[in-house]
Amino acid sequence: MATLDERAATADDLLPLALTAYGHFTSMRVDEGRRIRGLSLHMERLVRDSRIVFGTVVDTGRVRDLVARALDGPETPCVVRVTHFDPGIDIGHPEDATHPQIMVNVRPAGALSPPPLTARSVRYERDLPQVKHCGLTGALHARRTARLQGFDDALFLGPDDQVSEGGTWNVGFIDENGTVIWPTGPVLPGVTTALLQQRTPFKVVPVTLAEAKAMPVAFATNTSIGVRAISAIDDTPMAVEHPVLTMLRETYLSVPGEEP
Repeated sequence: MATLDERAATADDLLPLALTAYGHFTSMRVDEGRRIRGLSLHMERLVRDSRIVFGTVVDTGRVRDLVARALDGPETPCVVRVTHFDPGIDIGHPEDATHPQIMVNVRPAGALSPPPLTARSVRYERDLPQVKHCGLTGALHARRTARLQGFDDALFLGPDDQVSEGGTWNVGFIDENGTVIWPTGPVLPGVTTALLQQRTPFKVVPVTLAEAKAMPVAFATNTSIGVRAISAIDDTPMAVEHPVLTMLRETYLSVPGEEP
């Protein structure tokens, strides 16, 4: 069940979001003891994105309280999503959407880390890539295209043939020297990536598709999956085990969670 500002959300409440997809959100994995890795970073994301999307300020204390209430029943691990949107939005006057509300819903979470995935390169760049917004049609269409071709997900390429990110995840690489590489470009700044970058050495450099396929290791990161190996990009196999990959997984799992 989804709640909207402390009450059960109705179909009428959700219709404007369904019709416009104008809003933003963050999803957080909740593990044993209702601990959330990077909770403060998720709150910072909501604040930052609300300024961009609505020109408003988010009360993060209230968000934490709503999340805590939503977790009073579900078993862990689970994923709690906080969506910020204005049910009163008028598609002709989006500038008037200045009273966004907070929707919270919870779903079960899978295991950490899931099996390796295969990625199909797809030329695509998200609108407002710096914002975790609700306009997912392009990204899901890219994922659908990849899956119809027998892959697990899509790896996005910009017009310059540089790798950016995945369908709903950031991508990283490990080069022949064991250095962690994050590609430059217009991507969503992921919380899991930020947690790893705070704790491990890395470089941020442009990575073309050819350079990505030449890397020994590629991996995906997001809050639901942690650090997940990529076993192939297009028809190029990648290693799914590496000491640095193990270190990244262990580093992520060692991050102390916060309670809402």
